[in-house]
Amino acid sequence: MNSPAALRCPLPVSSPTPIKSPKPSERQLPLTNSSASKLPCKLNHRNWWSKTSTACATEFSSRLRSERILPIRASSSNGSRSISSSSGGEFRQPSAVEFITSERVKVVAMLALALALCNADRVVMSVAIVPLSLSHGWRQSFAGVVQSSFLWGYLISPIAGGTLVDLYGGKVVMAWGVTLWSLATFLTPWAAENSLCALLAMRMLLGIAEGVALPCMNNMIARWFPQTERSRAVGLAMAGFQLGSAIGLTLSPILMSQGGLYGPFVIFGLSGFLWVLVWISATSSTPDKCHQISAYELRYIQNDGNMQSVIKDKSKKSKVIPPFKRLLSKLPTWTLIVANAMHSWGFFVILSWMPIYFKTIYHVDLRQAAWFSAVPWSMMAVAGYFAGVLSDMMIQRGISVTLTRKIMQSIGFIGPGIALVGLTMARSPSNASAWLTLAVGLKAFSHCGFLVNLQEIAPQYSGVLHGISNTAGTFAAIVGTVGAGYFVELVGSFKGFLLLTAFLYFSAALFWNFFATGGRVNFDETL
Repeated sequence: MNSPAALRCPLPVSSPTPIKSPKPSERQLPLTNSSASKLPCKLNHRNWWSKTSTACATEFSSRLRSERILPIRASSSNGSRSISSSSGGEFRQPSAVEFITSERVKVVAMLALALALCNADRVVMSVAIVPLSLSHGWRQSFAGVVQSSFLWGYLISPIAGGTLVDLYGGKVVMAWGVTLWSLATFLTPWAAENSLCALLAMRMLLGIAEGVALPCMNNMIARWFPQTERSRAVGLAMAGFQLGSAIGLTLSPILMSQGGLYGPFVIFGLSGFLWVLVWISATSSTPDKCHQISAYELRYIQNDGNMQSVIKDKSKKSKVIPPFKRLLSKLPTWTLIVANAMHSWGFFVILSWMPIYFKTIYHVDLRQAAWFSAVPWSMMAVAGYFAGVLSDMMIQRGISVTLTRKIMQSIGFIGPGIALVGLTMARSPSNASAWLTLAVGLKAFSHCGFLVNLQEIAPQYSGVLHGISNTAGTFAAIVGTVGAGYFVELVGSFKGFLLLTAFLYFSAALFWNFFATGGRVNFDETL
């Protein structure tokens, strides 16, 4: 009975000792190849001779359960499509088809659409400001004030919005944000016809509401995506953000020619209301609350140890004022602040002034100026997703998170700085558009630097950290947007201002590489 021949035969999976069945509400995984490879007949001979069939089957069952619940981490030994668990086994990574059709991609697609509307609503004024300035007799400096009024509201909301996101989750706060900014966009024509104060108030309301968009995006991605997929998820979401610029700058002149000066405001405002209805009915705040998610996808997301720590930290955290003093006492926080400030400075200067830049410098009409300005943002959307995939691959192949973030951020700052220097030397609209496309496209690599880093150094405070850095970024954007107008009036050229922006890019990249980290920072220790 105990002969070697008998021992070589595989034991039945069933065991005399009954194994507790899972509750109906618990989701179970199918038996994977890696699980099957751990059958008792694969145990080494030293342990094999000392185990009875009952104990061996019990151990097999225990190993299956442990594989399902232990945290996972990316395998760095090769480029295989698998993820190693802390027990040394492997958890199958989803295929491309499974990833594209997953519930988490549906969530990030809705986030991308919301960010597209977010940016389209704000850039409409970049196109409308030219005819508005002509009809009201505004100077370029005052046109900059009108455009920056959006940033006055945007300066107020990010910290409060980020705190609300940490407390109540991204789904609820995003729904309220899109509702309010769509209302502000829809009412802008009425405000413009009544008074300048009403117009500025609507632009401020737009900024206040849109201040919660990026913290909500970060919160939802941290809840729905494991760490090895977050860079590409951010890339997908921010691709929508950049396409919103392209859509707004391209469609606004067309809609104005067909429906009047205020046509784009009405169309984009109504689109936002429609998005809110779909968002509320078709998405869930967390994967475990989603009724359409498969058992495999739920386990795959929940097996991410980093996400488990986020849930644990949020369950422990009471609804109190965040520890701002401790947050601001750490250098990694200041790297996020400086990076966001520089990113916003360059982003809003280019976004607000490029249509006027092409009209003033190269004497092209408004429709062509909008097209030239839209091309770079389309490239930024493509480059952003490519950067996300590249960043995830680097981490999966064993490159440290810190080094990966530094490489991505360096490309996102040094690249645009060099391209802006080239833009000042361009002598034709086509050459200028090429340099602008390169500058904006390389900026997308920043999304896989500081924007993902927010989730890594303090996942429990990612919302409020995003709010703090966004406030600094908004202040920098106000200075840059208004300052560009006054600079052009005084000097008579954009070139000096572009060279100043390039210098700031290089300085911010140097600061990031000295002090940034991809590891978790302890913000809860006493000073």
